[in-house]
Amino acid sequence: MGVQRPRTPDASGEEALALWYELGRAYAEAGGGGRRAWKLGFTVVCVVGALVLLSAPVFGTAWAGPFAPVIPVAAGLVCGGGPFVRERLRLRGRVGVVRGLLAEKGLDASRPARDGLGAYYDAQLVLLRSEYEYLLSRGAGRSARLFEESFGFAPEDPFEAGPLSVLPDTEELRALRRRWEARISSRKERGARPPALGLREDSAYRVFPREMTVPAELSTRRAYLGISNNLLVERYGRDPGSTPEGLRRRARRDRREYEALVRKTGPRP
Repeated sequence: MGVQRPRTPDASGEEALALWYELGRAYAEAGGGGRRAWKLGFTVVCVVGALVLLSAPVFGTAWAGPFAPVIPVAAGLVCGGGPFVRERLRLRGRVGVVRGLLAEKGLDASRPARDGLGAYYDAQLVLLRSEYEYLLSRGAGRSARLFEESFGFAPEDPFEAGPLSVLPDTEELRALRRRWEARISSRKERGARPPALGLREDSAYRVFPREMTVPAELSTRRAYLGISNNLLVERYGRDPGSTPEGLRRRARRDRREYEALVRKTGPRP
């Protein structure tokens, strides 16, 4: 499987693309660091709490006194919170450097799609549009508007998930790119500014551009196929025969590809 290149050229060239992907990597690693710190802190709380309880028959409770309940929590905060704070400080410095370099090129690091979708690969755009459709199905209008104002999406797009009607590296997606970029350009001409994006939005929706290495593309494809299959089950049930005839072939394709990717890359974390 070959890794695709972004379909629309970035105005500032390869150096700007490298900066966007560095920013995306930084946010992705920060999100994983937060989860690791939470797991470590929780594990320490459980272990220290168990040790405090086990120490009572041997040493009694006088050594801990009224602070016994606080000791496990304090240990968890130190062991989990310390690395988390250090990582956040490193992230701030790393992101600050990249933001400064992007600003020198006239780019806004908080609005990666302000000037178009040139830094985004097809696979990531399919994932973002699938997430948008999922939010619409949940009635999450506020979050859906973030996608509309940032990426030019709209409910009337000729894009459907559950099953997917558009795949990466197709003429249909190239037409959608043009449609989305036309909306972005129209909003810019009217003086509208897209919302600022940062670590919180990226942790929730992966909104910053990602470089599509082979592992990243496999993960991205699995993510959008997972969304599509969940929507398919919600709409038509688990029985393949309940899917309308016109959609059945696409539904079988989505399910086969998703199952193959799960076998290849392992279960989702």
